[in-house]
Amino acid sequence: MRLRRSVIALMAVLGLALVSACNNDDGGKQAGGDGLQKVNYLTSFNTFGREAYAYVALEKGYFKDAGFDVKITPGSGTVDVMKLVAGGQADYGIGDFTAIAITLAKQKLPITTAGMIHQRSMAAIMSLEGLGINSPKDLPNKTIGDQPGSTNTVMFPVYAKAVGIDPASVTFLPSPPPGLPALLASGKVQGIGQFVVGQPLIEKADKDKHRKAVVLPYGKALPDLYGNAIITRTDMAKDHPDQVKKFTNALLKGLQDTYDDPDGAAEILKKYVPNTDVDVAKAELKIMKDYIKPAGFDGPLGDVTQERVQKVISLLEESNAIGKGAVKPEDLVTLSLAPKS
Repeated sequence: MRLRRSVIALMAVLGLALVSACNNDDGGKQAGGDGLQKVNYLTSFNTFGREAYAYVALEKGYFKDAGFDVKITPGSGTVDVMKLVAGGQADYGIGDFTAIAITLAKQKLPITTAGMIHQRSMAAIMSLEGLGINSPKDLPNKTIGDQPGSTNTVMFPVYAKAVGIDPASVTFLPSPPPGLPALLASGKVQGIGQFVVGQPLIEKADKDKHRKAVVLPYGKALPDLYGNAIITRTDMAKDHPDQVKKFTNALLKGLQDTYDDPDGAAEILKKYVPNTDVDVAKAELKIMKDYIKPAGFDGPLGDVTQERVQKVISLLEESNAIGKGAVKPEDLVTLSLAPKS
């Protein structure tokens, strides 16, 4: 009898140990009571319409189906997102791939990318009719408002070389992002750094004068540049690749639905972010379609290749944005995690 009680007690201890093991995710984080792995995700910048796909994945249960309980937090730009992911304050985030490459060439952070949101860069300089900027050749001797360290500012020397102007001939005025549309509308600057999807927001800010936005997309001069990429830590990619693949696939399902139904995605964003201007968000997402799947693109959603990553690196080296040999493709992306056809 005593032996039987001992065996039963031992089985109970082993059972508790097994339950405890099952309640810890493969990244070492405690799972919730529902067994879902808790994940912190950062948007690339704030909660504009362009970020709706993450909320779509949340709303439609794609994260839950993949085993994740995801908390979405507004990001504050590529470099900040990189640092937060590297420091463990977030598990995944979104950032511009070119800015990631430039940053990692100068500062070694334990982060990698696992797939692309945009197959073409959305970075741009934006102006309004009548402010003297109608083409890249008009940029010299103009003042551009932008946040220091933003993707548009970091990439500008690369763009300037591609369009044949001296980057030093353009003055960048440090300006907080929320005030950029009003700053441009006031005429205090002739242009601002902005993603192309910001066009509806810029035109709305100028509603009194009804001027059309003038958009100078970096991607037009530099078609090989990727746009936003999915960021995670290098240890996560190395030690828990299945987790990263599951998260990436769930996020990309949300992106596909957003591509297919931008109006519906904007409404979902409104549900989670009540101050969303749905009309502006819808317009942003319709513009973004051409950057998720540009004309001629026939790869899988999220596609990234070593050859193209090397092209990006070579372009940045030729533009003196990074030093020769400062980074290699494997320093920037874990290709084994990237979506396959």
